[in-house]
Amino acid sequence: MIDNIQFDTVRSDIRVPGRYIEFNTRTAVRGLPANPQKMLLIASRLPKSKQPALTPVQLFSDADAANLFGQGSWAYYCVKQAFVNNPYLDLTVITVDDAAQSNPADASVTIKYLPDNSGVLTVTIGGIDCQTRVSNDEAIPDVASRMADVINEASTLASANADGDKIILTARNTGSIGNEIALMASFSAGSAVVDQAFLDIKPFQNGNGNPDIGPALEQVAGRHYHIICSAFSDDLNARKLSDHIDLVSNAIEKRGCIGVMGWRGTLSTGTTFANEINSGRITIAWYKNAMEGNAIIAAGYAAVIAGENDPARPLNTLEIKGLRKTADASWPLFAEFNSALYNGLTPLQIVNNRVQIMRAVSTYVKNATGTDDPALLDITTIRTLDYVRDAVNQRIALRFPREKLSERTPLRVRSEILDVLYQCENAEILEAVLENKDKLIVQRNPNDPNRLDAVIPADVVNGLHVLAARVDLYL
Repeated sequence: MIDNIQFDTVRSDIRVPGRYIEFNTRTAVRGLPANPQKMLLIASRLPKSKQPALTPVQLFSDADAANLFGQGSWAYYCVKQAFVNNPYLDLTVITVDDAAQSNPADASVTIKYLPDNSGVLTVTIGGIDCQTRVSNDEAIPDVASRMADVINEASTLASANADGDKIILTARNTGSIGNEIALMASFSAGSAVVDQAFLDIKPFQNGNGNPDIGPALEQVAGRHYHIICSAFSDDLNARKLSDHIDLVSNAIEKRGCIGVMGWRGTLSTGTTFANEINSGRITIAWYKNAMEGNAIIAAGYAAVIAGENDPARPLNTLEIKGLRKTADASWPLFAEFNSALYNGLTPLQIVNNRVQIMRAVSTYVKNATGTDDPALLDITTIRTLDYVRDAVNQRIALRFPREKLSERTPLRVRSEILDVLYQCENAEILEAVLENKDKLIVQRNPNDPNRLDAVIPADVVNGLHVLAARVDLYL
């Protein structure tokens, strides 16, 4: 029985006869909060584009990105990739300008001579095919000039110009990110691919000086984004992303989020990169020798994560669209996949000609003492903890906005927290709530008379990743 009913608007000193009835909405919400995922993308814009750098903008289509950031920018292609994988994505983009002292990556395709038969010349830049028909009686400089025009009209990540028999390619955005642009070229006659001796291909290189994403992160530090995708996979920007996420996700700010990056390089370079980050809130998708750059891989991966509202549900087998199938020789073996998962990389694999997530893990592999620690192995673990914290925080904020702290208060607060935990168990986000009930402690702080301290056990529901079985034969 309630000894003293509290009112917010009905005064206790009324003597005028009447009926005074107020509404109490504090008890309205009895379920768990929704879990919509807001994604932030940080990428480069083209110079003189409409949207100013370091100014966040919410987007609803890649057409908007082309107008705002420039078609051919990393920001445009990342936005396009994100919406391909999640058309209903809640996406905000903040762009950065190229660094002042940076250099663009460059590459070239030299046509040494033309094949005997007419065919098609294909130049693939960052996964985008540019094609033109070629006759064996054409002059090579004419072919090179025409292909350069085709590339420029396609607004790829690189611009092109012809110099005799050579097609010179220059990344539209400066920085080492341009070195990630894959380049392929081939002649084909009918259905047959002509010997590559006709072409001399020099890959993208010499790009250096990525932009600093620190100022962009400062601009959005006060907003809550569940997923932050960075187009840049260099050590400095990775550390700034990790530090920012740790800051906004701490117990004071309570805006839990994860960071997403991509990696198209070798296993050894990828694991070295991941081990240097070693964060339970950073996940890196590894797609060996991908035609697309790290930024494109990351954008698709982040959008797929944002499409899953259940924080505890594994992301295994989810397809990342917009990524081209790699050559068979680039497919990792079991040992490589296993090593990647032990070293903080999320492998992408090809199944039925589709690129799928094998198992989404964080880069956290060792604790502060250098000891192997699987506590935050799967990225679902930290996402689940973030959700449970949000659910408890919402419940307490709704139930006790103006509460007295008496001897009864800890029991009431504990009851509400326990109800949240039971509901999380029903949603298969937590388990063993009853078994851990005694570990739920809510008590008054011995030093601060206005404070309650709580210990909340959270046995997260794990994903089913491995099945071991033995088949016994009976004759």
